[in-house]
Amino acid sequence: MINAIAIANYRSLLDFSVALGPLNVITGPNGCGKSNVYRALRLLAETAHGGVIQSLAREGGLPSTFWAGPGTLSRGMRAGEIPVQGTVSDGPARLRLGFAGEDFGYTISLGLVPPGSLGPTAFELDPEIKRETIFSGEFYRPSAALVDRTAAIAKVRQGRSWQVVAQHLPMFESLFNHLADPSQAPEVLRVRDAIGGWRFFDHFRADAEAPARQAQLGTRTTVLDDEGSQLAAALQTIREIGDDDALDEAIDDAFPGAKLDIDVSSDHRFAVSLHQPGLLRPLSGLELSDGTLRFLLWVAVLLTPRPPPLIVLNEPETSLHPDLLPALSRLIRRAADHSQLIVVSHATRLVAGIEKDERCHSIALDKHLGQTQVLGQGMLDEPPWEWPD
Repeated sequence: MINAIAIANYRSLLDFSVALGPLNVITGPNGCGKSNVYRALRLLAETAHGGVIQSLAREGGLPSTFWAGPGTLSRGMRAGEIPVQGTVSDGPARLRLGFAGEDFGYTISLGLVPPGSLGPTAFELDPEIKRETIFSGEFYRPSAALVDRTAAIAKVRQGRSWQVVAQHLPMFESLFNHLADPSQAPEVLRVRDAIGGWRFFDHFRADAEAPARQAQLGTRTTVLDDEGSQLAAALQTIREIGDDDALDEAIDDAFPGAKLDIDVSSDHRFAVSLHQPGLLRPLSGLELSDGTLRFLLWVAVLLTPRPPPLIVLNEPETSLHPDLLPALSRLIRRAADHSQLIVVSHATRLVAGIEKDERCHSIALDKHLGQTQVLGQGMLDEPPWEWPD
């Protein structure tokens, strides 16, 4: 389980750290930075797949993700006594992401390439990975570091000393791409596999051409993809090797009296079919409302027969009728028995349902002078966190 996350210099998250529990709900008004937390977590996960540089490019490049305000906000600025104004920078700009887990933690620091340092190249806007660390304990400190990468050089702790294991790492690739060796650096392999198991879901498609509506060639699907293209196959997989009773209960909870079927054609294409009281025939995926289809997608995500270590949901209430939110909250609470969950939402009814679980850790965000803050979090409430120099 992840015990804490930390984000620095990413959009509205100038200096953000928060403790996590088994079930977490992040809420707050529009524009307070909820989506930035979600996107920063997704960037962090991309390091395990070697895609963090490409993900930053899709966001407009590293400079566009940096905090746009001053490096520090003085007491007078916060109180409105003096206007917000720039301050002298105390070092090069860095985007920092990190987490602390039960066994290991990880940090990554990204920065811009010094002008002219690469020689002739067309990729001057690609960010560089300046620092990566893997550590043990609840926060980074030099004595807890197990793997330390600075620029192109990586070293691994061997007892009380360090062994250099790489001296020419590409600055645009994570150490996960090169050091995941079970004998040389087992910690790298474990952290990479752990991060690689995180699952993110954000705004499933429900338009007329959405893959979830179409009949698809079915294969066993233990984890639904981002687009929900294998919805029918994922639901059938739950029927065969997952919790069939929980699937029926979730459908009846949301749509009393309804019955879910998976139709399999002669050419092995799978399609969703929903029988509802009062109708003489079942409705196909092409006929379902956007809200009904999305609820079935969340059922497939949250009842997966192979629960991932972490599931992050971004505004799962989108297009759902308010009457479906209590059923969705019960489904989320059930999923927390097997996975750690982070739910980003501004739907008060959904949040209230999730908060009925005693394991729920509520994180309310607000924004002051452009900076995202955790409401009610004082210095003693923040997780202990230090960034590597």
